Amino acid sequence: MRALSRSWSSVLSAAAVAVALAASAVSPASAAEGGPCGQGESGSSGGSSGSSTGSLAGLMPWITGPPDGGVPQLTGRTKAIEMVTGPGSPNNTIARFNVSGTDLGIMWDNGNALGRHDVLMAFGDTVGDCEADGDDWRSNVLFRSSDTVLSDGMRIDSSPLSGPNNSKEIIPGFAIPGEYTTIPTAGIAVNGVQYVRFMSVRSWDTPGNWTTNYSAIAYSTDNGENWTADPATIRTNIEGIDVPGFPAVSPGNSKFQQSAFVDGRDGFVYEYGTESGRQGTALLARVPAGQIRDLNAYTYWNGSTWGTDLAQAAPVIGSPVSELAVQWNGYLGKYVAMYTDATNSLVIRQADRLEGPWSGKQTILSGTLVPALYGGFMHPWATGQYLEFVATTWDRYNVIYMRTDLNGLQMKATDQADRPDPATTGDARLLRVEYPDEQ
Repeated sequence: MRALSRSWSSVLSAAAVAVALAASAVSPASAAEGGPCGQGESGSSGGSSGSSTGSLAGLMPWITGPPDGGVPQLTGRTKAIEMVTGPGSPNNTIARFNVSGTDLGIMWDNGNALGRHDVLMAFGDTVGDCEADGDDWRSNVLFRSSDTVLSDGMRIDSSPLSGPNNSKEIIPGFAIPGEYTTIPTAGIAVNGVQYVRFMSVRSWDTPGNWTTNYSAIAYSTDNGENWTADPATIRTNIEGIDVPGFPAVSPGNSKFQQSAFVDGRDGFVYEYGTESGRQGTALLARVPAGQIRDLNAYTYWNGSTWGTDLAQAAPVIGSPVSELAVQWNGYLGKYVAMYTDATNSLVIRQADRLEGPWSGKQTILSGTLVPALYGGFMHPWATGQYLEFVATTWDRYNVIYMRTDLNGLQMKATDQADRPDPATTGDARLLRVEYPDEQ
């Protein structure tokens, strides 16, 4: 039997957890079963932990197994290099940061903050020791990396800590009633200040669907060590939230609950917005970079021009768009949008302009070869022939470092034809999965 961290020794078999959470919200304390720390196992620690209001065990019971550090060995243009987090990761995140399971890994260049040139990497719901009270659960954590050799993996230098070898929750949100967790969805640096758009999750509904209370921006002036959530940036999504300082729901807020930031290098920060869950379209806003925390300074692409009315924003990428990332790629000479599509595969589209048009889809990592796949986020320093990115799977509930050869993927933005999945043509295959004790 393959070796696992002690943190995962009490996890129940994946066969017990292929279930969906009821659409109505339940309290974290009553939903202490499920998730990678005791999936459905009676007596699991579960419960509330940290400064937010839930445990990963109670939030996502459809996670299909304990993180096991398995690295898929693939043929074709996309290769899995290593685990960034969890069991088997050369970063040793369990011992160094008490991070046994986590997801997403949204990346951005820190803009040389404090004289350091780092990539900052924000993760979602995170657990440490499953035998600890509350599973050492945190809504989010952050890593820093100055590793400039992208081809062989990603070395983590440091993380904001709450104590020895324990990554702290960086953005607790506003702790309003019904706030389960606060998950980063986009990050960007402007003049040495870090900004993260995060979503406040009210309920995990059926798989691929969730409901948010709001999205908002948090900022850090010390390279991600400490963060302040700005109430002026809140986009309230749910009627009836009666919290002092919270704005009322406005038309279009629901379309900007998750984001992707892009530095337009024209004095503007561009922000793609999608709704809660994995079924929506992508809209586009822009704001003068120095006014990123002023919602009144944002304008929205309506299909032909920029306007001030969010309700008039037009989709720039059609549904379904899930966990979107966008950046310029010098090798392709195009902007690249990466997201998970309806087949649970990671796809890219290409465009000459941020407003589009966007090309048809090209599958770079098939969900049939790497099941339970989601959340592809590109390395901000990947601009050449090889595109490095990270991805998560529910069964591992950890982040995998990937690399794709872009040679031959050049595509005109006006070419709207989707390309076939390489897994269906035989151009990509899964050979095996290597586990930590086999490597």
